[in-house]
Amino acid sequence: MQTISPRSPKSPNWSTIIMFALGFWLSGSLVFDFLVVPGMLTTGMMNEPGFASAGYVIFGTFNHLELLCAAIILAGCLVYRFGDLFNQQVSYKSVLTAATLLAIALVYTYFFTPQMSSAGMSLDLFATTTEKTSTTMTVMHLGYWSLEVTKLFCATALLRTFFRNSCSLV
Repeated sequence: MQTISPRSPKSPNWSTIIMFALGFWLSGSLVFDFLVVPGMLTTGMMNEPGFASAGYVIFGTFNHLELLCAAIILAGCLVYRFGDLFNQQVSYKSVLTAATLLAIALVYTYFFTPQMSSAGMSLDLFATTTEKTSTTMTVMHLGYWSLEVTKLFCATALLRTFFRNSCSLV
């Protein structure tokens, strides 16, 4: 009588993992970009004195989730491309696109969020008026949104590639 059943090592379905991470990341980004940020802007929350520190926590948390998703996606692409199940369907472009997504998440987490939060903090406790958006903040917003468009384009292209490779509906 055998008390422990033999287990055959089965590798995870990386295509599904990659598509789930991409879908989660894309949907989260779209909700954040088109619902949360405009909602904060229209309610005047961004003009409040404590918004910079609250924004740092909100955006920092989301950026860390983005890093996790980007790392999972890049790991999956590398396993698909160079792992035991060597698959030519995952091209070098897919690995490069996944690395680009990770680089964008790193720039968000370690450059844009800290810099934008520090630029938005008022160091004068007795100031009664809020200043208009500085040129530095405008340039950072332009950089952020251009990276956001690049991220959405790359993630959509990668999701499309893995979806086509994983199903034979076409």
